[in-house]
Amino acid sequence: MTGIAHTWPPMPDAPPAPRRRGRPLTAAAAVAALMTASAAGGYWLRSADDGLDYVNDYVDHPPLRVVGYPSTGTLELTQRIVWRLADGSSGALAGLATSDGSAREALATADNWVAAFGAGARGAVTADFYDEGSVRQTVVLYFHDTGLRKQLTLRLDGPAGADGWKVLLREPDPEKAAAPPTWAPESPGGRNSSAG
Repeated sequence: MTGIAHTWPPMPDAPPAPRRRGRPLTAAAAVAALMTASAAGGYWLRSADDGLDYVNDYVDHPPLRVVGYPSTGTLELTQRIVWRLADGSSGALAGLATSDGSAREALATADNWVAAFGAGARGAVTADFYDEGSVRQTVVLYFHDTGLRKQLTLRLDGPAGADGWKVLLREPDPEKAAAPPTWAPESPGGRNSSAG
């Protein structure tokens, strides 16, 4: 008989298998991980209710088409903006506003956006993400059913971004709020896009 003979259990004079040693997670490392998650928009630190609300919204709305390179935070915020537009929920949209500007200005802007883009948000929408999105990102929404376009400015808000990703809502003039971005291509993924 040819071949290698195998025995079980291993021979007693065989050297022991090397042990892998891992470092225990220190309190400092755990705190650093939590602070990083918090600065990244708190994605992993959301409450169960927030997670359930997000899942319900995701199921209740058409999928958002994406072009470019969003961060986790900018993608989630953009989805929430489109969902609030589709639902006609000005108050909830105003709740996503950055801290610069008044609550009255944010609500007036949200009202204008819902009036201008609400119908389009209930249909197919593409979000074209520009720039790299570590602390600020420009997004152009393309509402395919209505042919309208809207520029969003997203940024981390609060001290060192502690309040997470928010949208700039400072367009209380209905005409300015509904105006398309003149610099953006007519269709998503054009030459100025981060994906193009």
